[in-house]
Amino acid sequence: MGFSTSTCTEFVEVLASKAPVPGGGGASALVGAVGTALGNMVGSLTVGKKKYADVEEEMWELKGKCDKLQKDFLRLIERDAEVFEPLSKAYGMPKETEEEKAEKARVMAIVLKDACSVPMEIMEKCCEALDLIKEFAAKGSKLAISDAGVAATFCKAALKGASLNVYINTKSMADREYAEELNAKADAMLEKYCKLADETFDSVLARLK
Repeated sequence: MGFSTSTCTEFVEVLASKAPVPGGGGASALVGAVGTALGNMVGSLTVGKKKYADVEEEMWELKGKCDKLQKDFLRLIERDAEVFEPLSKAYGMPKETEEEKAEKARVMAIVLKDACSVPMEIMEKCCEALDLIKEFAAKGSKLAISDAGVAATFCKAALKGASLNVYINTKSMADREYAEELNAKADAMLEKYCKLADETFDSVLARLK
C-alpha cells in the first residue's frame, strides 16, 4: 500500500484522517523502526573509534541485526494495513439467518487470527530491538548514549502500542483458549521488556545527570 515509503508528512496526514489504515498497529511498527534505527545510530557512531576498538566487532554484529529489524518493522507497517481490510469487511457481514451467522463466525475466526498475528510480530520485534539497544546503551559511544535512551523509550512505546492491537482482537475471538494463549504471550513480553526498557532508560539518565 506504500505507507512505509510515503513521506513523514503524508503518513501523519493519513494517520490523522478517518481512513481505516494505517492505525495503531502501523504507527507502532513505525515507532519501532525509528527506535531501532536510533539504536543502530549509536552503533554507527561507535565503530571506527579507537576508544571503542574492543567492542567494534560486537557493534557491527548488533548493527547488522538492527538493519534486519528495521526492514521487518517497515514490512509490518504494510502487513498491518493488509490484514485490517478483511477484518473490517467481516465485521460488516450480515447475520440475519443461522447460515449467515455461521458464515460470519467462520470468517471472523480466520481474520481475527490474521489481525492478531501482525501486532504479535511487532511486539516480538520490539523485544529483539530492546535487547540490542541495551547493549548499545552499555557499550556504545558515550557521546550518543542519550540516543540509546530515546531508542529504548520508543521501542517500549511501540511494544505497548502493539499489545493493545493484540488485546482488542483477542477480546473478539470465539476460541477463548487460543485468545488466552495469545494474551499470555503478550503479557509476558510486556512484563519482561517494559522493565528492560525502563532499566536502559534509567541507566542512561543516571549517566547524563
